[in-house]
Amino acid sequence: MFRAMIAALALAFAMPAAAETVRMAVTDIEGLEALQQEFDAFDSALEEATGLDIELFPVSSRTAAVEAMKAEQVDFVLTGPAEYVVIKQLTDPQIVVAWQRPEYYAQIVVLTDGPIGSVQDLKGQTVTFGSVGSTSQHLGPAQVLADMGLKMGTDYTARIISRNVAVEALIRGDVQAVGMNRSHLSRIRAAFPDQSFTVVARGRDLPNDILLARKGVSDDVVAKVRDAFVNDGKKLMAAVLKGDDNKKYEGGFFLSKVKDANYDYVRDMYRTIGVETFGNFVGN
Repeated sequence: MFRAMIAALALAFAMPAAAETVRMAVTDIEGLEALQQEFDAFDSALEEATGLDIELFPVSSRTAAVEAMKAEQVDFVLTGPAEYVVIKQLTDPQIVVAWQRPEYYAQIVVLTDGPIGSVQDLKGQTVTFGSVGSTSQHLGPAQVLADMGLKMGTDYTARIISRNVAVEALIRGDVQAVGMNRSHLSRIRAAFPDQSFTVVARGRDLPNDILLARKGVSDDVVAKVRDAFVNDGKKLMAAVLKGDDNKKYEGGFFLSKVKDANYDYVRDMYRTIGVETFGNFVGN
C-alpha cells in the first residue's frame, strides 16, 4: 500500500502541470467561427511561444468586449485605435503590443474630372464618411480636413453614408468627396472601373491596432505574451497572415514600445467630430 502511494505521488510530480488558460477576443470579428477562421493558426503559434493555453473568445461588439473585460471573462483584447481610447477610459487595461498596419491612413477622395481640385474647394460642399466611429472611415478623414483648416459643420457638411453608396452619390454629383483609407480606394477603383478617382488629401499614418491585457491579469502572464511577440514575432506574424482579413497586417511588425500618448492623435480626432469625453463608443 505504502509503495503504491509513493508510486502515485511520483507519477503526479512527473506529470507536467496543466497550462494556464487565458482568453483572447478581437473587437472587429463577430462569432466564434469567423474568429477561428482568422486566428486559429495564430492561437496555436502563441500557445507554442508562451506555454499558455490560449482560448479564442468571441464578442459581438466593442461594448461586449468591454463588459467581458470588466467581468474577467476575457484576458486579452485586440482592438483598433479608435476603440482603444474608449476601452482605456472604461477599463484601464495594460498595453501589451501594437500590431502595425502598413499604409494605414485616411484620405479624401474626389472625382478626377469633378469640380474639386483641392481641399479648399470643399468649403461649402458635402463630404461623406463611412462607419460611425471608424478610425479610417470617419475619425481619420475628418481629422485630415481639420489638419488642413476645414472645420466640420462650419466649412463643409458632413454625412455618414456607407462607402459604395457614397461613391455612387459622388458620381452623380450629390456629394463632393468621400473619406476612406487606402485599401478602400483600391476596392472602389475595382468596383467602378469606368470612373477615375483622385486623392486630394492624405493624412499621416494612423496609430496601430493594439493588444490589451485587462486590469488584473498577472504581470507574469503579460510578460510571457509580450516576450513571445518580441522573440517570435516573425512566426506569430506568419500565423496571423493565414487569416484572409488579417492580410491588412502584411509587411507590418509587432511593436512592444508603445505608450498611451501614442493615441492622443485619436483623441484629437474625437474632438474634431465634437466628442470631448471618451466614456462611450461613438455611434452606440
